[in-house]
Amino acid sequence: MSLAEPEEGHAIHCRLDELLAERGMTLTQLSEEVGVSIVNLSVLKNDRARAIRFSTLTAICRVLKCEVGELLVVGETSS
Repeated sequence: MSLAEPEEGHAIHCRLDELLAERGMTLTQLSEEVGVSIVNLSVLKNDRARAIRFSTLTAICRVLKCEVGELLVVGETSS
């Protein structure tokens, strides 16, 4: 399994790229507003995260004005 491949049995896809594009926001801007490093957001964005704190998820959703289900979806693959 390469780093970009999700773990076996894992079908969660993070739509962070799409949501940022829709809002005209960069990963750097999100990082500054949420208080999470660009590296950690990149791990999430590239579907390599194994876990996410609820506080981080809450902060991202507040800044992006979205619901968790808009950010994390089941069954889609990375583009």
